[in-house]
Amino acid sequence: MTDDAYLFLADTTPGSDLPGTPVSLTGELECLQTPAVQAWLDAHETDATSPALCIVPPEQTGMIPDGVERLPVPLTEEELERVRRAGATDPVAVVEEELLSYRDSEEGRDALLHKALAAGVPAHRIVELSGVDPTALPTAPRV
Repeated sequence: MTDDAYLFLADTTPGSDLPGTPVSLTGELECLQTPAVQAWLDAHETDATSPALCIVPPEQTGMIPDGVERLPVPLTEEELERVRRAGATDPVAVVEEELLSYRDSEEGRDALLHKALAAGVPAHRIVELSGVDPTALPTAPRV
């Protein structure tokens, strides 16, 4: 796993599965204004508003198709959270919001942890969002 997020140009032909998150859904990212990113975009004859310009957080670099040119970009913690939320599926995004809210409460802890695991939220994200000790995570989601 890398510490950098990655920009790449996705195949946007109809019927293609779009990996990553379109940059247009993440809000303003500081890295888009850097000379390195501007030069990369110019070299590909595109700009930051292109629907083909996608980004993945460090833990999802495996989503980038083989052979696709990519550019590592640093993100602030706030930007990284926006990228992760923009790329989350609806059920995962809802549970992640609940996990963030959980930091201030102990009520319903076990049920929420099970719900997060069942929704497909990775264990490291549950720990990051909720602040729980990794050893407190249930080993299997309830169904």
